[in-house]
Amino acid sequence: MHPDCEQCLYRQVQDLFIKHNIKSASLRTEIQNKIRVYLHKQGIENVSAPQASIFTNRLIQHHSGISDLYFEEKETYNRLLLDLYDGLMTSIRSADKPEEAALRYALAGNIIDFGPPGSFDVHVALASVLEKKPAIDHSEILFSELQKAKTVLYLGDNAGEIVADKLFINTIRHPNLYFAVRGAPVMNDVTLEDAYSVGMDKEARIISNGYDAPSTLLKECSSEFLTVYDQADMVISKGQGNLEGLIDEENKKIFFLLMVKCEVMGKKVGANVGDVVIWFNQMKPSSLKT
Repeated sequence: MHPDCEQCLYRQVQDLFIKHNIKSASLRTEIQNKIRVYLHKQGIENVSAPQASIFTNRLIQHHSGISDLYFEEKETYNRLLLDLYDGLMTSIRSADKPEEAALRYALAGNIIDFGPPGSFDVHVALASVLEKKPAIDHSEILFSELQKAKTVLYLGDNAGEIVADKLFINTIRHPNLYFAVRGAPVMNDVTLEDAYSVGMDKEARIISNGYDAPSTLLKECSSEFLTVYDQADMVISKGQGNLEGLIDEENKKIFFLLMVKCEVMGKKVGANVGDVVIWFNQMKPSSLKT
């Protein structure tokens, strides 16, 4: 884990203290110390950001007695995007290239994230994304692979964003597409409850990855998920969290769709904070930074 990720983690912890009214100074200190011991016992360089998030999420769930730490935010943004759904779909259907427009809206939805620092405005993101040129754009390859793929695995990321994913999935209408969610609540990531609440079951086969990481960590995923992963001809991976878990997977065709939210991940893909990226992992663009 990069040192900047550690500082971001502690900021998230402070936000959760405030959000869930954890006022006890001794309890705050206990939680922070447990996180520090975990990180330094494992060795910061040996712990990924998703693994650190799992430990922290479970710790605060235990001490607060709250199983879904971002339940209200998830509900709010699922409803917000559902309210916008029909209007966005009208925009997509009237576009010269509906599939490309739907893909851009799916990208815009990735702005809904309570992990990175700073605020976000989903309305601005949705209004501007059609004019925003991706820093890396392998969309032509993505659409070509979709035509050939018998099975597609789509890795979901955040609540609210899932509705934008639904727009894209409805538009491409692949006959055998699986939509994967987290195995249990973690941050504002999508779960089975989120997927069914927004009607994703009408557009795709919903599957849990069986693990409560804000990422896809294959070594921890369920056998059911891994069977679908192995059978899939291509994977569409949303968000930085999934990128962190799968960036080194070279034996599977993976398309990473995300908005870059920090310099650490931006350097890994060769893009700047705020850029949107459609990156096929079989391609090594000249802009890619090692």
